[in-house]
Amino acid sequence: MPLLTPPDLQAIGLTLQVAALTTGILLLVGTPLAWWLARTPSWFKKPLGALVALPIVLPPSVLGFYLLVFMGPNGTLGQWTQSLGLGLLPFTFTGLVVASSFYSLPFMVQPIQNAFANMGTRPLEVAASLRASPLDAFFSVVVPLCKPGFVTGVIMCFAHTVGEFGVVLMVGGNIPGVTRVVSVQIYDHVEAMEYSDAHRLAAVMLGFSFVVLLALHMYNGARRKGGGA
Repeated sequence: MPLLTPPDLQAIGLTLQVAALTTGILLLVGTPLAWWLARTPSWFKKPLGALVALPIVLPPSVLGFYLLVFMGPNGTLGQWTQSLGLGLLPFTFTGLVVASSFYSLPFMVQPIQNAFANMGTRPLEVAASLRASPLDAFFSVVVPLCKPGFVTGVIMCFAHTVGEFGVVLMVGGNIPGVTRVVSVQIYDHVEAMEYSDAHRLAAVMLGFSFVVLLALHMYNGARRKGGGA
């Protein structure tokens, strides 16, 4: 008997696609958001920061329900996608990525925001004195100095997306090859009393999670020993 069944492998491939796309989207969206949160004196910073962090404490089923309504036929996003001829997003691969992006947002934003805040203003002042443009200063000064925050955000976002269950089940459903990710596949095995299959797939997920966290700890440890490089 193979370690993993073809449906298991299909679910793993789909999960990795969703996680990779979500991580890429959130890196592009989360970086400017983290920059604004780290540097703005606006009173709106705290409410927006709380909104970004909401998925950490909100039950996934609650977030999934509101995303389902938001993307549904009567929701704001649903009406917009229908007006563009794109149809509805729930129970589609695209809808799964959108929902995952909302759910994993704080895991990308917060590490990068902390890195930006800890950097201070002195490096940018030096760059400005050398007549570097804001864009040049960001990529040549800020990004290298805040690399640990970016690495942590990418790793945590990817790993968190891989492990989603409640939100993806609410928004994506359980469509083989389209929205059935690993966590849902394990649930299906358990419901069908296929405990051996569930155990093997869950063991793969357990190993993956352990390796990700171990790699992150090793990276942070090596960075501290190397003087923060």
